[in-house]
Amino acid sequence: MNSSYPTPEIMAAFAADPIICGIIEKGQPLPSSRSEDVYFKLLSSIVSQQLSTKVAAVIFRRFQELFPEEYPHPELVLEAPDELLRSAGLSFQKIGYVRNVAAFAAEGNLQHATIDAMEDEPLIQHLTQIKGVGRWTVEMLLMFALERPDVFPVDDLGIQNAMKRHYDIEESGKKLKLRMQEIAQPWRPYRTIASKYLWQSLDNMPK
Repeated sequence: MNSSYPTPEIMAAFAADPIICGIIEKGQPLPSSRSEDVYFKLLSSIVSQQLSTKVAAVIFRRFQELFPEEYPHPELVLEAPDELLRSAGLSFQKIGYVRNVAAFAAEGNLQHATIDAMEDEPLIQHLTQIKGVGRWTVEMLLMFALERPDVFPVDDLGIQNAMKRHYDIEESGKKLKLRMQEIAQPWRPYRTIASKYLWQSLDNMPK
C-alpha cells in the first residue's frame, strides 16, 4: 500500500494555519486506501456501523465467507435467507440495509465509472437514497475509497474531538460545527488531507 506526504503545493495551501501545519509535520505519511469497488466498500461500512473496528472486521469476514470466492455478489446477497446472514452475526436491521445496497447495485447504480464521474455533493445525494446509508458513510467512502481531496466530515466525532483539542474550541452542537467549518474553510481544496491528519493526531483513523 503506497503512502504519501502532502506535496509542497498542498502544504502551501495550509500555510495560513500554523496549527494544522504543525499537526501534519508531526504526522506520518497517509497510506492510500483507494478502491474502485464502491459496492463492496458500502457493504463493509454498513456491517461496521455502531461496532468496534475489531468486532466489525470479524463479522464482515464471516459475511464474506458465506459466498463463493468470498465475494458477496448482489444477486447472491438478495437470494441469501435471513438465517444464513444472521449466522454471520448481522442484526435483522443490518440484513435489511445490506440487501438495500445489493438491490441498488443490481440495478446498475454503483458502477465505478458512474460514481467516479459524479461531483461530491450529487454523489452524496445519490447514495443516501439507499436506506441505511447516511451522509457520514458516504463521506467516508469519498475520503477513503475514492480519495476525493476536499471532503470535511463535520459530524464525525473524531474530527470534532481533534479540533476541540487542537483549536481550544469550547462550543458544542451547532456552534461547534459552525466554528469547525470556519476553521476548515481556508483548507480548501484539501480538507480531506487535513481531516486525515486530525484523525491521525488522536490515533483514531477510520478503517
